[in-house]
Amino acid sequence: MVNKDTFKALVVDKAESEPSELVATVKQLTVADLPEEDVLIQVDYSTLNYKEGLGFANRNKIFRFFPMVPGVDLAGTVVESNSPDFNPGDQVILNGWSVGERYWGGYAQMARIKSDFLIPLPQGMDTRKAMSIGTAGYTAMLMVMTLEEAGVTPGSGPVIVTGATGGVGSNAVAILARLGYDVTALTRSTQASIQDYLRRIGAKEIAGGEEWTMMPSPLETQKWAGAVDNVGSKVLARVLSEMKYGGCVAACGLAGGSDLPATVMPFILRGVSLRGVDSVWCPTPRRIAAWERLVTDISDEALANINTVIPLEDVPRYAKEILAGNITGHIVIDVNA
Repeated sequence: MVNKDTFKALVVDKAESEPSELVATVKQLTVADLPEEDVLIQVDYSTLNYKEGLGFANRNKIFRFFPMVPGVDLAGTVVESNSPDFNPGDQVILNGWSVGERYWGGYAQMARIKSDFLIPLPQGMDTRKAMSIGTAGYTAMLMVMTLEEAGVTPGSGPVIVTGATGGVGSNAVAILARLGYDVTALTRSTQASIQDYLRRIGAKEIAGGEEWTMMPSPLETQKWAGAVDNVGSKVLARVLSEMKYGGCVAACGLAGGSDLPATVMPFILRGVSLRGVDSVWCPTPRRIAAWERLVTDISDEALANINTVIPLEDVPRYAKEILAGNITGHIVIDVNA
C-alpha cells in the first residue's frame, strides 16, 4: 500500500533558465499538493502515448499549465470519495477529458480526479490489463466500433490499419484479427522483426513501399472494405483512393500530418465514408461499452506482444523515443516500480 501522505510523482515544469524548455523530475509530493477534486485514487498503472511525447518536447501546447503531472490515463483504486458514484475500494479507469493536459494526470502514485471522468473497472479485468490496453487500446476499440456501425464486417473484405506499429495501430490490428477480420498492417519499416511482430499480433498481410509517400490518383484500385487510420496526410489520401465501394475509414491520428490532400472522388463515386473518432471527450456510455468489449475482444497473448512496462523514472527517455518513431507497440508505466 502506497503511503498516501507522501508519494512519487513525475512533475513537469518550465526550466528557470529557458522557459521554452521543460524539465521533468520525479518528486515526493503530499496529498495536500494534489488538486481539489472529489475522488482520491491510489494509482497502479498509467501509459505513455504520442501525445505525451509532444508534451515533453513542449510542442502543440499539450501541457496547458505548470507545474503539470502528465498522464492521460490511469487505473487504480479509490481511497477517498466525496462522490455518490464511487466508494473506497472501487477500482476505476480514467481516459482523456484533458487529464494530463489541463488537469493533473496519472504519472503519480496518488491522484485526485473528478468523478465525472472515471468509469468502473470492468469485471474480468485487472488494473494492469486495463493499462496494457490503455488509451491506445480504448481508442482502437472505438475505431473498430465505428467500422462496425458503418456496416463493415469480417465478410466485407480486407481492412487496413495504418501506423500499425504504434499503440493504437497495434491494438487495432489485434482487435480486428480477434474478431475475424482479414487485416493488412501498413508500416514504413522493412525490418523482418517488425513484420514478424505485426504477424504475431494478427496481421495477415504487411503493406508498405514508396507509393505510400506519394500522392495517389483520385481513384486507385479498390482494395479495402475498411480502414483504421492513425497517420493522416498522404497516407490517408491513398487509403481513401483505394477503398472499395461503400467502404469506411475510421480516423483518429495525424502522425504523418494534419493535412488531407485528397479529392471528393472516393466519396461521390464510390460512396466511401470518412468518420472521425475521438477518445478524449467520448460520452461515458460509449466509453463504458468500449471497455466492456475489451475484456474479451483483445487477446492476452496479443497484449503480451504489444506491451513494454517501464518505471516512472524512465518516462522522459521513452517520451523522446516515441516522438522519434522508435517505439514499437505500447508502453505501460508502473508508477510503483
